[in-house]
Amino acid sequence: MSCKVRLMEDGSLDEEPLTLKEIAYQKLCNNLDIISGTTTHGQRVLNPGIVLPNEICDGFLENYQRFNRPLDDSVINLFYDTQRTSLKIVNLRNSTLSSVGLETLMRHKLYALSMWYCDKITVNSHHLLAHYGDSLRSLELGISSHLLQNAEPNEKEPVDFQLTCPHLRRLVLNGVVMHHRLQFAHLHDLSHLDLTSCVLANFSLEALVMLPNLHTLILFNVWPIANQLHAICCLRRLCTLDISISSSGNGHGTYDLPDQTLEMLMDNLRHLTHLDISGTNLAGNGVATKESGNGNTKTEQQYGLTDIPGLASRTHRPLQFLGLYHTAHWACKRHDIPAFEVAGDANEQQILTAARYYHDRPVLLTRVLNDLYHLFRFENCKDIHTALDVVLSAMDRHLKFKHMQISGSATLFYIVKGRDRSKFGTLLRNHIIRTLLNGMEMHLTDDTMLRNGYLTLTQFHMPVDVLFEYERLIKILLHGVSKTEQEGFVQRIAIYLLNTLACQVDGRQKLFLGELGVVSTMLTLIKDRLTRTVFDDVMEVAWSTMWNVTDETAINCKRFLDGRGMEYFLKCLNTFPERDELLRNMMGLLGNVAEVKWLRPKLMTQEFIKVFARLLDSLSDGIEVSYNAAGVLAHIASDGADAWTIKSPTREHVLERMVAAIQRWNIKSERNINYRSFEPILSLVRCYETPQCQHWAVWALANLTQVYPEKYCQLVEQENGIQILNELIQHESPYCEIKRIARMVIEQCDSGVERMIEG
Repeated sequence: MSCKVRLMEDGSLDEEPLTLKEIAYQKLCNNLDIISGTTTHGQRVLNPGIVLPNEICDGFLENYQRFNRPLDDSVINLFYDTQRTSLKIVNLRNSTLSSVGLETLMRHKLYALSMWYCDKITVNSHHLLAHYGDSLRSLELGISSHLLQNAEPNEKEPVDFQLTCPHLRRLVLNGVVMHHRLQFAHLHDLSHLDLTSCVLANFSLEALVMLPNLHTLILFNVWPIANQLHAICCLRRLCTLDISISSSGNGHGTYDLPDQTLEMLMDNLRHLTHLDISGTNLAGNGVATKESGNGNTKTEQQYGLTDIPGLASRTHRPLQFLGLYHTAHWACKRHDIPAFEVAGDANEQQILTAARYYHDRPVLLTRVLNDLYHLFRFENCKDIHTALDVVLSAMDRHLKFKHMQISGSATLFYIVKGRDRSKFGTLLRNHIIRTLLNGMEMHLTDDTMLRNGYLTLTQFHMPVDVLFEYERLIKILLHGVSKTEQEGFVQRIAIYLLNTLACQVDGRQKLFLGELGVVSTMLTLIKDRLTRTVFDDVMEVAWSTMWNVTDETAINCKRFLDGRGMEYFLKCLNTFPERDELLRNMMGLLGNVAEVKWLRPKLMTQEFIKVFARLLDSLSDGIEVSYNAAGVLAHIASDGADAWTIKSPTREHVLERMVAAIQRWNIKSERNINYRSFEPILSLVRCYETPQCQHWAVWALANLTQVYPEKYCQLVEQENGIQILNELIQHESPYCEIKRIARMVIEQCDSGVERMIEG
């Protein structure tokens, strides 16, 4: 497994950028219409005149899955014509292809076929190997690829099949029940055999003795195997032997004479360079014995020094790799281990080695990631880039394995939270975020997965770091907000993230938030808490989120009104009158609604106007509530006397109270508000028919430019505010106080420009 995360020359951690070829594949995968059309049944068909050579076809399938596209029968149908397309090496992972799609692929006389997590392939398709397997050199049937096994997890009846692939050099089977009639003798070229989790039943490994080129035998999680050891000892050419077990808790992996058994293997398999005995007791208890398995005494000088008695003969010729992960008596923690590389859990190097070697063993790999998690949480991991690569690779490869995603995401949290986060390059950052979203999307119903993912995402800069996956993230957050346990932590962190995103994105993305149902979801949360008379941070943030998504987005304001938003506003006001933060958020939202001219008639009711007028005198949250109430009334009043369709309170009385409130405010008041544009305020500056509206508008500009000159003086200049204010000063209608405040704004902006020039 090659390491993708690299330490760059500038000290940052990043991934290699896409090559030009990879960019071309990405473009093609996202735009299949470039080369194909669609039939009435939804199948992709190659356009006339297009011929794709083998290199492009193999690369297309690989990259289509790499860029997280669902590979199904429709896409695979592109390769139906074997005269215009050519496939040789096909690796399928998390594909939804059926027997039809598989036959389309195998008609190409494949050189190599690998399938992992292809749930729709059943044992009924195993005849395809007989028809098209003659050309195969490599066949890999991983987890949930039921070509040679029954799909039911408790079904241990063997499928009656023969490997009619005479030229196989590499064969990987996972969980297959091996029947005693299964023949291997004709597979003369077979050099690599992996029978992970297979059930041997009446099958004897003696069938492998006739394979002249077999150098690798993987028997991970195959048990019992003690009665097969003599057959294994006859495979003299073996260079790699794996007889490890994922756990010895059920007695599996426990040998009666561990030291002698391991010594017997070493004496017979003299070409071994890679040995895995993880989960077993074959490493002994660490106490060396003087007697060998055949009763002959061997001296320490003949053996050399080792803490693993059964490997005494390899002290002067160490193994290249030795798997000791979760062996009995903590063998991986011993000092003298005759191997250059050791997979174990004694230290960082052993854990990372285990993760590299066990990349396609999800149960075991999940435990390794847990070890890595504890390393990051309680200790210190030096090899950050290898650790990141290991975690991302594990999560990408085993997307459907829930515990892998949970463990990996927990580890990612501590990696991202660490001090090296600032060193992450853009490509690496994107990979981490995409991997998290993939896992969360796949396991949406698991609160632990969502919690880990949300917490890790909070460590990134919002929204800049996530804009490339904005749509997917919003959907996942909305699920967390609406589908999880009431008042649970997952719901709170999800709504916090949602509000953060809503606050800092542009109008196009706010429109998208509304289309996905953010407003209706927030109103549902508020209705629920009103029903239960519960005030919590979720209710407060729900109003804040709607305040943000309605900012300069009229359709979202309409969605609020159409969803009984004003009814909930009044109920919250009456039920929780002392909640300053709630009142501020609600009035901020109504300020946005009032800026939309064609929605203002919906606010023109006696009940609403009375409430807004009463809130002019509010001292809640400084001046915020009073300020927003005045803003709402100023916009409503700007439509003129004819638009004031209620008799009480009168327009004149409300405007008089509004001016009185404005005159009470401190012009230096700090604010809890964020304007991206002054267009709505400047439109009120031009409202000469109602000077009171101008009064509120110029006061707002004066306050913001006085308290936050660096931000808002520039905004006034950019939106032609100085000219509009000068026109107001020259006009005869506004009263003197309005003109005085307008001059304050102009002077403040002029001094701001001078400060910039001096700086």
